[in-house]
Amino acid sequence: MNIVILGGAGLVGQKLARALAKRGTLRDAEISGLTLADITDPAPIDAPFPVQTLTCDITDPASVAQAIPAGTDVIYLLAAVVSAHAEQDFDFGYKVNMMGTLNVLERARALGTCPALVFTSSIAVYGGEVPQPFTDHSLPNPQISYGAQKAIGELLVNDYARKGFIDGRGFRLPTISVRPGKPNRAASGFMSSIFREPLQGQTANCPVDKDFHHFYLSPRKCVENLIKGAEIPRDALGLNPTMTMPGRVWTIGQMIDALTAVAGPEPAKLITWEPQPEIEPILKGWRNDIRPQKAARLGLEADASFEDNIRYFLEDDLPA
Repeated sequence: MNIVILGGAGLVGQKLARALAKRGTLRDAEISGLTLADITDPAPIDAPFPVQTLTCDITDPASVAQAIPAGTDVIYLLAAVVSAHAEQDFDFGYKVNMMGTLNVLERARALGTCPALVFTSSIAVYGGEVPQPFTDHSLPNPQISYGAQKAIGELLVNDYARKGFIDGRGFRLPTISVRPGKPNRAASGFMSSIFREPLQGQTANCPVDKDFHHFYLSPRKCVENLIKGAEIPRDALGLNPTMTMPGRVWTIGQMIDALTAVAGPEPAKLITWEPQPEIEPILKGWRNDIRPQKAARLGLEADASFEDNIRYFLEDDLPA
């Protein structure tokens, strides 16, 4: 079982790689090799099997071909230009998120072996005048370029899977919180920073009020679901192999209450409340009443509480 993670330098890619290294198997087969590829060279990980790291630009078909050699069994396509970045740089967003996805699919098709391909989409595909709640059969109607690019990626994955070029499955990720490390250019970045920084004694700004609702999942559960998602039997996926990954809807106020319940009252005192006009149009386009019934039926799981999200960060990431 040879696995390639595109986006292997990022948070989810690194955590997924470490989880696979600890597990040692995927799809009822021993892992014999893992490649971590990204636009910057990914950090190496310890594993009981060979791990290769390399740089890969998914906008370059030759670079993609180098990252996905013959004999690849499973491809995780996590690489993307995130929301606010894709909104600010229209051309670059489409170059990476649309054309890059097509390049990866074409390379998988060229292998001729129908490799499994796990594509991470986003709840940013939802929005507009589509009535809530959003279910497995709701029409994608994205209100930002990132969401449009991910929706196109979903259609491509579905069609390549229908034609038998890949064993495709896609998962619309909730907002992942609490993310470790430095802020990225996602509009949702504050949904991690308002917990991550205060837990380390630093201030962080929240640009929305305490009643703001959103759909969340912890990094730990995200990785668990990506592994489970790769192992869902093809027949169980139905005619549309893309679905929303389970999450929970919380208000900012509820999340801060969870922070206080786990870590005491001091961290919440470090949160400031100033608007950020540059991301306000993006926030207005989001929707949050999402019902991921299909993924739940197939065994994917949400966090039990946001207290768990805080605990997972303290256990998994703060020591590092």
